[in-house]
Amino acid sequence: MVHHYLEFERPIAELEGKIEELSNLSETAGAGSFESEIVGLRARVDDLRRQAYAGLDAWQKTQVARHPERPHFINYVEGLIDEFVELRGDRKFADDQAIIGGLGRFRGQPVVVMGHEKGHDTTTRLKHNFGMARPEGYRKAVRLMDMAERFGLPVISFVDTAGAYPGLGAEERGQAEAIARCTERCLTLEVPMIATITGEGGSGGAIALAGANRVLILEHSIYSVISPEGAASILWRDGARARDAADQMKITAQDLIKTGVVDRIITEPLGGAHSDPAAAIQAVGDAVEGELLSLSNMDGEALRAQRAERFYAIGRDGLA
Repeated sequence: MVHHYLEFERPIAELEGKIEELSNLSETAGAGSFESEIVGLRARVDDLRRQAYAGLDAWQKTQVARHPERPHFINYVEGLIDEFVELRGDRKFADDQAIIGGLGRFRGQPVVVMGHEKGHDTTTRLKHNFGMARPEGYRKAVRLMDMAERFGLPVISFVDTAGAYPGLGAEERGQAEAIARCTERCLTLEVPMIATITGEGGSGGAIALAGANRVLILEHSIYSVISPEGAASILWRDGARARDAADQMKITAQDLIKTGVVDRIITEPLGGAHSDPAAAIQAVGDAVEGELLSLSNMDGEALRAQRAERFYAIGRDGLA
């Protein structure tokens, strides 16, 4: 598979290209012919990657959050959920594949799991509408949460969307109302809910699946009320100023935890979640398991109260 390098990774790409050339030459010149040079270059690549990812700005983190090789919902299901059974449709209009959900076992515990799926190639991206859900997607999520509460199952959600789909048909079928109802259902659940921002957490399309008792975020993910491009278009009427907008919007995990918008940052493998998807998925699973355990002794009333207080407290320290 051809690796997709981001702009700030160009020096890394050049060195890895040299490693590949030397590896090919080594095959013809004899095994081990360039071993010392290759080892040295690999050490240099690790140093460059460590330096690059230690100092990412908000716009660079946005690029990492959108990386096409980053693990998506189906990858988390495959890595963390046993006996997954997908449940489709909202029982009102259609099945929206931008949001996928169903029943399964998370490390032995029965759960309801749902999340945005962007797709990995042209065919799947079109199928899943790039993770941008229509009203029926949010109404399906409400149906799944109703089921979770009825049977006393924890809800685990994975958020990764640029935002809800803004098309004419979606608006005609009540996009805003569907998002509001889905957000409300998250907040009123009487079972534990853990949400994880795994890539982009864009606008109402994200919060509709993230009104949880605990909101986790991967180290290089973002969470915002609007995309940097959209904010730049509004503020300066120039979408090309997205980098400036990203810097001002405080959308990174490190900014969000200071204001209480998120509760926990999950460390990503060196080079981002896309560099070692299995390790990233394992880290997310460990974090979710720990958070579920911390909520296991709370009854429905306590869970609702904790969730309400959590959201009321966002930004409170900064208002003094």
